[in-house]
Formats: sequence, structure tokens, C-alpha cells
Amino acid sequence: MKDYNIKPYNENDSQSNFEREEAYLRAKKRVDKIVGFYWHLFWYILVNIFIVFMISRNLNIENFWSLRVFSTPLFWGIGLFFHFMGVFGPNFMFGKAWEKRKIEKYMDEDKKRWE
Repeated sequence: MKDYNIKPYNENDSQSNFEREEAYLRAKKRVDKIVGFYWHLFWYILVNIFIVFMISRNLNIENFWSLRVFSTPLFWGIGLFFHFMGVFGPNFMFGKAWEKRKIEKYMDEDKKRWE
């Protein structure tokens, strides 16, 4: 009789596989959000350069700085900012990693001072 090297059912293995799959799905969702933000940024830059260029060609220099020229980049930029905050979160600059680095830096400084 052949030995098929079948492992007995182990509840921990299925739980581990489930957790790995769940982690993969969370990571994929996060990557999709980041890619979506970068596409949004790409189109923001491309379209607004075109809009500002086209409007500025038809205006004289005194009217160039009017709100009409920059209203689309301004309001779309506000939307882009909120998209950024939704993807990267409010902890982008002062998150846990930043706090950890600062704490380690100050502890190292204190350690050098006391040595």
C-alpha cells in the first residue's frame, strides 16, 4: 500500500491558512487604495496643467491670477487632499513609527549624556 503522506487534520493549520489569507486580502486592499491614489494624483497633475495652460493662453497677463484660472486645481486639490488622508491616514507624519524613532533618539541622547 502506498503512503500518500497525508497529514492528519490539524485545526491550527487551517486557522493559520485563514489568517494568512485574511492578511493577504487586507494587504491587497491597501495596495489597491494606494495605487488608486497615485492614479488620482497623476490625472490631477496632467489635467490641471492642460486646463491652466489653455485658460492662460486666452487671458491677458492681468487676468491670469484670477480665481477662474485656478478654481479647478484648487477644489480638485482639496478633494485630492482628502483622498490622501483616506489612504494614508492622519498618522502619515506623526504615526507610531515616528513616535518610536523619536523615543529611541531621545533615549540614546540620554544614554550618551549619562555615560
